[in-house]
Amino acid sequence: MKKCILASFALLGFAAMKAQQTVTLNVRLKPIQTLVVNNSQKIVNLDYVTKDDYANGVSSINPDHLSIYSTGGFQVKVKAANSALQNVNNINKSIQANTIRIKASAGTDGLSGAQYAQNATLSANETNLVTSTLGGVDRKINIEYKGAGANAYLNKYIAGQDPTVYTTELTYTIISQ
Repeated sequence: MKKCILASFALLGFAAMKAQQTVTLNVRLKPIQTLVVNNSQKIVNLDYVTKDDYANGVSSINPDHLSIYSTGGFQVKVKAANSALQNVNNINKSIQANTIRIKASAGTDGLSGAQYAQNATLSANETNLVTSTLGGVDRKINIEYKGAGANAYLNKYIAGQDPTVYTTELTYTIISQ
């Protein structure tokens, strides 16, 4: 009987002994933002063809021009390479970038609650186009470019160039907020 009691205590003692270790599990979220310009819209032309075009200005509406992915709130900004668009054949001729206006709006899969610039001026400094407190996956943004009216470019045509072309590179940036 003594052996039975000792065996019982031995079994209970082994059953009561156990080892414990803890592990800390972290979910670490890093910000991710991507911005892609629609491949078929990498070149935007503002064509002045008629007298009304010079008088009223022209625009180019680019649906779903930008596609964004963001893991939280963000801003989309744009800037021109220079403060003036340069003539491709004559470096002494230019059009001021601030004569071009940019309008942003929700695309086919837009961002609800985002704020879109309705009349941003193109500049060599970053100009805010879209602000959102929420992130999104493959959200689309329409961009409209509008050139000046009131005959602002009337004397910018250069004889012998058909067409006379002024150009600059635009850089779009997305940043978390």
